[in-house]
Amino acid sequence: MRVVVTGTPGTGKTTAVDALETEERIVHLNDAIRDHELWTERDADRDTLVTDLDAVREWLGDWDGLVESHLAHHLDADKVVVLRCRPDVLEERLRERGESETKAKENAESEALDVILSEAVEFHGEESVYEIDTTDRTPEAVAAEIRAVLDDEREPSAGTVNFLDYL
Repeated sequence: MRVVVTGTPGTGKTTAVDALETEERIVHLNDAIRDHELWTERDADRDTLVTDLDAVREWLGDWDGLVESHLAHHLDADKVVVLRCRPDVLEERLRERGESETKAKENAESEALDVILSEAVEFHGEESVYEIDTTDRTPEAVAAEIRAVLDDEREPSAGTVNFLDYL
């Protein structure tokens, strides 16, 4: 089975996946992009790498397991787990880890507008998307929700989290 865990930066993807007890292969895609040079250029204004998704797909090959990244929903997958976080909390998390105020605010607005969720639903369909609000949950509790998705113990839930009041 191919499962991706995605969400706006700061929603807790890496932390939750690291807390997940699983036998599945786990790929931290952002690390792979840097380590295997799966990018085309550096965006100096945003201090990010521009990912080459075709190169990522080629590197992954006929994969199975779990892929984690804010870009993972762009991959073919059987299930898409979208982690969400209340935008004001997300903005604070990003600032605490050293992101600029501009980048933190941009990501918080993206979260409020459901950007990644919308892309995931558009690409995979509502029947394959599982939304998890991480705002007040521990990494272990989020990992347990991801485990429930992996074990078919949770129904798809796209559209159940709403942060529009942030705007």
